[in-house]
Amino acid sequence: MQSLARLLRRYPWIVAGLRFFFRLLQARFTAGVVGIVVDDQQRILLVEHVFHPYCPWGLPGGWVDHQEHPAHAIQRELKEELGLTVDVGRLIHMNMNEPGHLDFAYACSAQGQVQSLSYELLGYQWYRLDELPQLQKFHYQAIMQLFDQSAGQKIS
Repeated sequence: MQSLARLLRRYPWIVAGLRFFFRLLQARFTAGVVGIVVDDQQRILLVEHVFHPYCPWGLPGGWVDHQEHPAHAIQRELKEELGLTVDVGRLIHMNMNEPGHLDFAYACSAQGQVQSLSYELLGYQWYRLDELPQLQKFHYQAIMQLFDQSAGQKIS
């Protein structure tokens, strides 16, 4: 997977082309979901994505399946990608970042530890708010919104 990630970072237009054709086969709207998992030290779980060549680090998540509720999708995605069981909290942020695609961000509480990584991920790391790497705009906005809403409170 390291070599695939290097290839996609060198030629990121490949992902853009694949995404274009994937979108042609999809319904009128597609939806993605991410989980903001915060530990007891107020650190945020980020993962290094194989298929995000422009900005590899971000929140864990994925696509919402046909007729699937976004809250169920984030539970499924975190289990598939990280072997992590989570309780899904409130919807933190939602946005239409590109035409025909909705993104949802949920606060999540981990029930245990990361167990494994799927082929879609190169790694994971816990970051303090002041240590965040470059993130996609939606991911950054969701994290900031969670911490702004929880200012002065322990996030769970």
